[in-house]
Amino acid sequence: MAERSTAAVDVADNSGDEPLTAKADKATTDGVTESIDTAEQSTSGTGGERKSTESSIATPELHSGHKLARRYRLEECVTRLDGFSSWRAVDEKLRRAVGVHLLPADHPRARSVLAAARSSALLGDPRFVQVLDAVEENDLVYVVHEWLPDATELTALLGLGPLEAHDAYQMVTQVSQAMAAAHREGLAHLRLTPSAVLRTSTGQYRIRGLAVAAALRGVTSDTPQRTDTEAIGALLYAVLTQRWPYESDAYGLHGLPKGVGLIAPDQVRAGVHRGLSELAMRALVNDGATASRQEPPCTTPDELVKAVGGMPRIKPPEPVFTAPPEYQRTTYQQGTYGRPATGPGPSATQPVVPPPPPLQGRTGKALKWAVSALLIAALGLGSWQLADALLDRDKGGTNETGNTRTTDSGNDGDKPKAPVPLKIMDGQEYAPDGLPQSAADVSNTYDGSTTSYWRTKSFKDGPTLAPFKKGVGIAYDLGSAKDVSAASIALRFSGNHTTIALYASDSMSSDQRIGDMRSIAKGTTSGTSLDLKAKTPVKTRYVVLWLTDAPYASDDSGYGLPGYKQGITDVKFAG
Repeated sequence: MAERSTAAVDVADNSGDEPLTAKADKATTDGVTESIDTAEQSTSGTGGERKSTESSIATPELHSGHKLARRYRLEECVTRLDGFSSWRAVDEKLRRAVGVHLLPADHPRARSVLAAARSSALLGDPRFVQVLDAVEENDLVYVVHEWLPDATELTALLGLGPLEAHDAYQMVTQVSQAMAAAHREGLAHLRLTPSAVLRTSTGQYRIRGLAVAAALRGVTSDTPQRTDTEAIGALLYAVLTQRWPYESDAYGLHGLPKGVGLIAPDQVRAGVHRGLSELAMRALVNDGATASRQEPPCTTPDELVKAVGGMPRIKPPEPVFTAPPEYQRTTYQQGTYGRPATGPGPSATQPVVPPPPPLQGRTGKALKWAVSALLIAALGLGSWQLADALLDRDKGGTNETGNTRTTDSGNDGDKPKAPVPLKIMDGQEYAPDGLPQSAADVSNTYDGSTTSYWRTKSFKDGPTLAPFKKGVGIAYDLGSAKDVSAASIALRFSGNHTTIALYASDSMSSDQRIGDMRSIAKGTTSGTSLDLKAKTPVKTRYVVLWLTDAPYASDDSGYGLPGYKQGITDVKFAG
């Protein structure tokens, strides 16, 4: 298996192994109960079939601190179920957290798990939690995943309440697009539950357990596209209503009342978006009929993507600004200065001090004339000095000896301020055509190391990648909106030539087109570094680095075939 160098993600489909209800059995450390029957019941609710399991299969007896391939150190067992176990581990070679599934090599599903993991790894879509390794070694089969420390399960989000219409719209849009891309490559999920969907700190949704989760549990389906589409409909129903769209409780959610059938989300909870309610009903098993319209059902993820695209776009809610507290005026500003204080009982009147009398007599008049004379003398002296300065400037700024007169105002306020480094908080590959280059290595471009890098694939024609590919890129998150005025980019290869442009984007998603973004700066180089500077700073939170030209480079160790290609070792922004 080819290794991927990214920061990490999850271990398993942890809390979705069975419904998390108040009547559930005692849970393990990751929220998965030991009851296989309940897991089978949960699977059947989304159209999948679970093969009979052999209760005699023994889970491998391993312990914390055990190392696989002298590289992956097991830290904590989070799932032990049905002959396999899932662990949080550490990749000691790359110093990152990873997740590991373990099962004995003689397990009846070991071969199917390996095949599913390797197929999922070849997809390389950043919208899915990536499979990093799949190995059979020493009577063990293990699959290594990413681990996403900043991601939150949809199960946890639902525990807080229904999602806003915009968040629900983003969820169904991103998940349906990702599953449509997977099915086009012949891959299905079959266990797409709330615990299989993660939301990152940047608002992106990622899916874990593609093909692997079903293989681990022996889940199959004769209609995989319909099964995954119905599962997406159930997720949308849940985020709109905080209810599970079946009679049984599951994933910490109450089911629908028994005997009433499937009820539209907008009839379960007031204020549900009408378009999203109808979309959920079209995806679920109800022949596409809703309470108010007769629309064809969505039976594949592609059909669901088209249905979402046909809806008016749901905008995020307007930010709510808190009014500042009322300004408290002082006693003097309120006009009570010198007034008696109000209160119970008699109050004494405070005497008003009269102003001093004007100057009287001959002494006062003399003083007035003296002050007036001083003012007139000061005005005359100032006028003379101003005229002298203007005459000197008209003479070309030279004195009687012909020496040049220089002045230093000492005011540095007009000097431009030096750019301040901007910290990159997150990054992911920007691939509007759905074909990423090396999505797992994006974090290498801002890890501070000059030896790690993100790379493109090798192209036969160049330096311009078009028309085969318009370009390749990376989207960076600065954490909050900042003025971006410059960038320094370290490259892996030199040669004729590399062209890179920077754009301000509204998000890290690949759905936004380059033509809709604001340009920050653009430059070309034949060396291994490129400094870009904006004419005027652009305020943005998300910056897209877009590479359209790459030099020819020969084969080098671990970097693929010779061709037109480029690698980025370090990216720094300033503003």
